[in-house]
Amino acid sequence: MMPSSVRVLDPSERIAEVLFGLIMVLTFTGSLSIADAGANDVRVMLIGALGCNLAWGLIDAVLYLMGCLAERGRDRQTYRAVRHAADPEQARRLIAAALPPILVQVFEPEALDRAHLRLRHLPMPMAGARLSASDWRGACGVFFLVFLATFPVAVPFLLVESVPTAMRLSNGVAVLMLFAAGCAYGRLVGRRPAAWGVSMVALGSALVALTIALGG
Repeated sequence: MMPSSVRVLDPSERIAEVLFGLIMVLTFTGSLSIADAGANDVRVMLIGALGCNLAWGLIDAVLYLMGCLAERGRDRQTYRAVRHAADPEQARRLIAAALPPILVQVFEPEALDRAHLRLRHLPMPMAGARLSASDWRGACGVFFLVFLATFPVAVPFLLVESVPTAMRLSNGVAVLMLFAAGCAYGRLVGRRPAAWGVSMVALGSALVALTIALGG
């Protein structure tokens, strides 16, 4: 069982998946003509938006699992390479390459040698990288984040009969979601949340416009 303090998806992954789902649904709502759209057009748009995010949620979940498996494979290769290093200097380089650069700066060579020694006394891993329960939970999280990002933007079209009013409400919700995601990302990278919120609204709008222009 995974400890409750460990997050399946880190904050940057959650923000990225919400943005992905949000931009996908905005390409559908943004292509709806306010002047000419009727009830049938809105229904087709909603079905298309939900279906598209459902499909991309599944695709993104599969890609997430593939990424987890590849990462496990790289970890295993590094572990084997360290165990079979020809000399201590090679082992130090391999261990240092596997660590974040900021941590490498605080490790003395003796600490890397101790890590090498401990790794050599650990049992060899089983053959073949495998997915863990945490990986599957992460894939489910990816799917639901992409898919559920559709609903806040789509709800106005379900509740409001006037297409122009629903469009304005939908766009307002989208702007708020983009701003919130930008603020969260700004806090994550240690920058001004409000400035990143405004930047995310501008970036999201530009990406949606570009996607629509390219026929997405």
